[in-house]
Amino acid sequence: MAMPSPAPKEPVRLVHSADQPATGPLAGDPGMLGLPSFIIGTVAIGLIAIGVLPTAPTNAALPILLAATSVGLFLATIWAAITGQNAAAGIYGIFGGFFSSYAVLQLGMAHNWFGISPVSYVDTAKTFLICWLVIVTMLILATLRLPVIFTAMFTLVDVTLLLSLLQLIHNSTALQKATGWSALAVAAVGVYLFISAGFHDTGGKELPVGKPILHA
Repeated sequence: MAMPSPAPKEPVRLVHSADQPATGPLAGDPGMLGLPSFIIGTVAIGLIAIGVLPTAPTNAALPILLAATSVGLFLATIWAAITGQNAAAGIYGIFGGFFSSYAVLQLGMAHNWFGISPVSYVDTAKTFLICWLVIVTMLILATLRLPVIFTAMFTLVDVTLLLSLLQLIHNSTALQKATGWSALAVAAVGVYLFISAGFHDTGGKELPVGKPILHA
């Protein structure tokens, strides 16, 4: 998910291209850290939601989200920013903010850090999801010049958030499981992108990622 600073009118990329490799002492691919950090947190949330581990509590994913996903994404954000990959830095930072705020929400509600009554928990969670729906929708629109696989992944993230919101509204087990499967679909796209980046960064050719929806 690394991006060289594009020249004017050049297509924006989140992965290094074999015909346009990054050069210079600061060249690098923060996707090699950011993608697996994103994947592991998404998989953890998905597994909890679909009930693969029926005795695991809702906050069982928090150690991964705090100590691996959030830290890895913020490090990838810094790495991308240092190498001038602004879009990648923004994307990693946004998702780092999502996962860390989700973890803080769960911990805060469990330990009453914010003085929010249990009765208001659902409305608090709805507010959280609606805010992130707005941000991810903005992200989709702002990155339509990226290869279509990224548009698909961000759209799946939006669908996951929407399903989670509907689950809170209707208190539906089916919607909860749908949320989990949607999260795992997001993770699957992330795995594809990581393998593509790994192939390229080890001297091979990246996998197809599709043409951007917007070209100019």
